[in-house]
Amino acid sequence: MNHHPTHPPSHPLTLARLQRIKRWHVAHKADHPLEYQLWDAVLTLWVMGWVGWVPAFAFDAPWAYPLCLLAIWSPRLYVGWRIRAHEAQRLRCDWLDAAG
Repeated sequence: MNHHPTHPPSHPLTLARLQRIKRWHVAHKADHPLEYQLWDAVLTLWVMGWVGWVPAFAFDAPWAYPLCLLAIWSPRLYVGWRIRAHEAQRLRCDWLDAAG
C-alpha cells in the first residue's frame, strides 16, 4: 500500500497536478463515474471562483469574496479530504498517485 501524508501536501496543486488527476479520471471514467463527476464539479467550482472575482469587485459584492476563495481552494480541500479518508480506510482513492 502506498503511503500518503495525513494532511494535504504542503506544495500547491499546480495546473500540471490538476491535469494529471483529471487524466486519471478520464481514463477510469467507466469504472469510477461518480469520482469523475465529483472531480468535474470541483474543477467547475475552481474556475467559478477565479472568474467570480471580477464581477464581485466590479459590482462591489464583498459577500461573494469568501465564496470565491472557498471555490478557488476547492481542489486542495477535496484532495486533502480524500487523502485523510483514504488513510483512515473510509474511502479508497486510486488516483492519489496521479496527484503526485
